[in-house]
Amino acid sequence: MQVEFLSGRIFIEDLKTFLWTTADISKVNSCTIQAINADKVAGEKHLQFAVAKALRAFEQQRNAAKDMGIEIMRYASGKRQIEEAFSMGVHQGQNNVVFVVIGESDSVPVCLDILREMVVPCDVIQYLLSKREEIIRQFGITTDEVAVVGEQMIPELVIERVALVDVLK
Repeated sequence: MQVEFLSGRIFIEDLKTFLWTTADISKVNSCTIQAINADKVAGEKHLQFAVAKALRAFEQQRNAAKDMGIEIMRYASGKRQIEEAFSMGVHQGQNNVVFVVIGESDSVPVCLDILREMVVPCDVIQYLLSKREEIIRQFGITTDEVAVVGEQMIPELVIERVALVDVLK
């Protein structure tokens, strides 16, 4: 399995149409494609960890979602409930997006080429101070936690939340 991330900016005129389009690209090319709101991503390590957890859940047949993309969102969001995981999704209008593309080594590049036509490429994955409030809200990080570990550890607190998805019931 090959896993790639493609980040950039995209304007989504109609969310349903966008979701159908990415689902069609995914189906035709035998890939999993998941669009994630990059404003809630605390760096590439966050996404790598979430994807690894989702892949492992499928391997061990303990996945909560039937769809790999949704399972990735569940872990990336730090939420157990699938409906709550959609809080990591993109929305109508202007978006900073990260596409997670998973598949065989011959199909992933094809999917990436198609997706590159849809986005203005730029690095929106990395944790930036401008994402702080959105991330703190998404992952329920308290001011006390930040005071104890420091601002620079917010991405690590996010990864902790991802790790706890399987533990918290």
